[in-house]
Amino acid sequence: MNIIYKLLLTFNATSTMIVIYLVKESYYLLLLEKQPTWVSHIIFALVPLLLTIISVAIKGLLSKDDINYEMHSIEEANNAFLPSYLGYFFVALSVNSVQTMIFVYMIVFIFTYFSQTLYFNPLFLLLGYKFYYMTTVNNVKLFIISKKEINSTSGLTFPTLRRINNTTFIDEEDKQ
Repeated sequence: MNIIYKLLLTFNATSTMIVIYLVKESYYLLLLEKQPTWVSHIIFALVPLLLTIISVAIKGLLSKDDINYEMHSIEEANNAFLPSYLGYFFVALSVNSVQTMIFVYMIVFIFTYFSQTLYFNPLFLLLGYKFYYMTTVNNVKLFIISKKEINSTSGLTFPTLRRINNTTFIDEEDKQ
């Protein structure tokens, strides 16, 4: 299940690159050919959002975990990935052919999947999630996706996590 979930997260994180390209090239859905092009563009933009909502809904299929030990430090990671993510937009805007876009997208998808930065999807921000890097007292850096507003490691616990990989977790708990 983890591989399927990781593939879904990778697609969610990179699919806006496809949306930007489709909008730039003025593509439209054939079913809506008599409608203004912007209607198709809105539908294109909704697909990554809906897939992100689905990935949040099915996180319960991942293995359970928790963090109930002292953390050395925590830092917000919301802005750390933004330059890379914006890079996807600039690439999509500069590509001139469908074949090139497919090739570039496949490379970005593969690199994103294996680099494990796939878990940063700005659409999670729209759903109220935040991204954090937490460092354990043993200097292990963990990546946590949570709705919690975290400002301190004092008394911090995560009793209801789902494990995406060895160092990445998504929190099931609502805001505190």
